Amino acid sequence: MTAVLVTGAAGFIGKNLVATLRRREGIELYALDLGASEAEWDEALARAEVIFHLAGVNRPPAPEQYEAGNAGLTRDLCARLRQLGRAPTFVLSSSVQAELDNPYGRSKRRAEEEVARFAADSGGRAVIFRLKNVFGKWCRPNYNSVVATFCHHIARGLPITISDAARELALIYIDDVVEAFLRILDEPPAPGCEYREVRPVYSTTLGALAATIEGFRAMRHTLVLPDFSDPFARSLYATYLSYLPEDGFAYPLEVKADARGCLAEFIKSPHAGQVFVSRTRPGITRGNHYHHTKVEKFLVVEGEAAIRFRHILSGQVLTYRVSGTDLKVVDIPPGYTHSIQNVGAGEMVVLFWASEMFDPERPDTVYEEVTGDE
Repeated sequence: MTAVLVTGAAGFIGKNLVATLRRREGIELYALDLGASEAEWDEALARAEVIFHLAGVNRPPAPEQYEAGNAGLTRDLCARLRQLGRAPTFVLSSSVQAELDNPYGRSKRRAEEEVARFAADSGGRAVIFRLKNVFGKWCRPNYNSVVATFCHHIARGLPITISDAARELALIYIDDVVEAFLRILDEPPAPGCEYREVRPVYSTTLGALAATIEGFRAMRHTLVLPDFSDPFARSLYATYLSYLPEDGFAYPLEVKADARGCLAEFIKSPHAGQVFVSRTRPGITRGNHYHHTKVEKFLVVEGEAAIRFRHILSGQVLTYRVSGTDLKVVDIPPGYTHSIQNVGAGEMVVLFWASEMFDPERPDTVYEEVTGDE
């Protein structure tokens, strides 16, 4: 077992780190924050082999409180470890503002100096991360994260303020921060102090950030997914969803109904086509068309179906029987006119995928019956 202490465990980064550590085997975890007793601190500092020091202040009521909340707290921790004669691996969450000459930056820089001094005096190991703007789930909106504030407000249809749309931002994702921290647990301890960075770093502007998040909200109407091959888009979208109000997780689709049943588009992507779902009454046939380039996949999830094909240059009809009790995907090649008929006693539910988003100006859908008796 490795004893690990996390200070600032109730903060944004702390919550995410602790949630991961709790599920990691071989960890004896001490998660402390404001309100922890002296006895809890004494036990944790006496046992911890690795300390993730995340506690600190970044928006105190008075500027002089930066020093006490950052450098002072770190100095006190190091002093208590010296009294105990201990030299655990000390991981400090610092900030890129430690390079700046402002009250916050100076207090973080002095905290770094305290940690480096402790490692040198004790012969222990220190790792300092000068973190850039961290974003992700559980960050407090309307505080010091523009991503959290934009996500929270846009998810609720509230206005946002953009002071300078061209202002550049350097962002890192919380899961990458946690991964960088946890990597230290798997490394053999090496005495001395080192600085590390969390990567990847995502570059954007305030205007682009707001537009992207606004696009996430609009997805419920456009159904168009972002390009999730971009890790920033994936991480930002996950962050946005984490700020949805608890009564706003669900949303309706636009349903088109007629005598055959109903159909609704689900998701669309310029990179991956689109998905839609239909409900069809018994005896009804859908389709009787072919495509030149567009391809599709059919998956019956409820009911029984006969999917029929005929090459448009041939008279031979192929029939595939599928049902929701035996999930089977049927590919729809180009050049084959095709239909799907509900041959069961109840309603048929089908999930469809098409390789491209439907374009009414270029539908690539040509009507032609598979057989003359459908």
